[in-house]
Amino acid sequence: MDRLTLSRIDEGLESSEVDALCFLCRDVVNMKHLEGITDAKKLFLRLEAKGLLENDLFLSQLLQTIRRADLLNLLEADSRQPEETDANPMLSEYRVMLYKVYEDMTEDNLEKMKFLLTDKLGGRQTETCHTALDVFAEMEKRGLLSNINLHELHTALLQLDQQLVSTIQRYMEVVNQMPQTRGSSHSSMRVNNTPQPTEPIDVSISETQPSYERMSVVSDAEPNTEFSSLSDHTEYYALTHNPRGLCVVINNEEFDGKELKDRRGSQEDEKALNKVFTSLGFTVVVHNNLTADDMRQELKQLGSRSFLDDDALVVCVLSHGELGCVYGTDEQQVALNELTQPFTSKRAPSLTGKPKLFFIQACQGSGYQGGALPCPPMPKQEERVRQSRLEEDAGPVKGETVPWGADFLLGMATVSECKSFRNTSTGSIYIQQLCAQLKRSAESSENDDILAVLTRVNREVSKGEYLSHKQMPEPKYTLTKKLVLKYVRADRG
Repeated sequence: MDRLTLSRIDEGLESSEVDALCFLCRDVVNMKHLEGITDAKKLFLRLEAKGLLENDLFLSQLLQTIRRADLLNLLEADSRQPEETDANPMLSEYRVMLYKVYEDMTEDNLEKMKFLLTDKLGGRQTETCHTALDVFAEMEKRGLLSNINLHELHTALLQLDQQLVSTIQRYMEVVNQMPQTRGSSHSSMRVNNTPQPTEPIDVSISETQPSYERMSVVSDAEPNTEFSSLSDHTEYYALTHNPRGLCVVINNEEFDGKELKDRRGSQEDEKALNKVFTSLGFTVVVHNNLTADDMRQELKQLGSRSFLDDDALVVCVLSHGELGCVYGTDEQQVALNELTQPFTSKRAPSLTGKPKLFFIQACQGSGYQGGALPCPPMPKQEERVRQSRLEEDAGPVKGETVPWGADFLLGMATVSECKSFRNTSTGSIYIQQLCAQLKRSAESSENDDILAVLTRVNREVSKGEYLSHKQMPEPKYTLTKKLVLKYVRADRG
């Protein structure tokens, strides 16, 4: 492989990423030969000696695992992608799983895990572990962790975060379906073509945890009666803190340029959101009339705070918009992914596994939503007066779409490429209905989750007719549990 490309990749790697690469290579490079490596160039020499850099497959897998797409692009530009054969070494699924646990683990959970493992690892050794990967390496040295023994790690993670436990579960479900060599230190590594005995892996899991007992795998046509899911533990997001978390409202009502009109009535949306989320136990923070850069800065600063004492985050943006973006008061675009990026698990680790709700009142295009039979009845006289005050939260330029991470919900006032509507006296159709349905759910004896709430919002908004057109809200989500929001008493202890 070209040394210049390897040198450029080395220059782009941070020391923590080099440590991660060394950990991922522990199954193919002798651990003694990995000691003392402080830069990627030395690691590349070790991999070359093992014949692992004859093509770019193995290094590509490493860079993909640590999510360095920019460096992967350097590699792909240097050489064509080789065909994959049994002779090509595959990165260990076991190592990738551990890296995923490390990546999703907060600093707080790391310290808790070290404390829980102190008796087994020793106080001095535990103190020298600065990352979760260091802890895993120490556990392996002491025989407490391997691809066929996850009991100690599983037991510790059960006390920390269910999302981390789920990562182990998914790994076990995969490897139990694969033919393995008992005692192999890397579950999917195939360096040569020597036939291997096909014996299923026996992952050691505590028998005191019925949700992991036996971990048997069955075909799609056969009901699995032996595997007990974790639904009892993971069906609902935990809401234990008071206040529940932050609700940030960005209310852009007055615009500086000539293309976008002021958004009269938006203050009614801000009031309604403030009232309902305060009742639901959130601390509400309102920012009025922010430019595009101010919006980015506020959200970036918000993403950098600790959310350890929060159960959830809510962000509401009220503004003009176009496809994939909203506008600052300076009429500059902010892409929707710029709103969510500061709160991904990588950038805001203390929000990992917690719901992050974004509600966007803005148009998403210049088109109108049509209707189909049966048509709604004609509005009454007082409704005609309200209709005359309807405006559109539209803008002139198209933007980009939204990338997703886990535990996000994006509640859009309208589907892509269409307008949304706002009453200049009473507020926007979507936000007012959202607040009404949140209030209804909070007062109900039923445990309606947020998706049930948004389904009712969809139904109620879609019934109406606005300036002779329709509006269809659109929720998008990667929630992994149900979120039920109920009123919280005002006396916060």
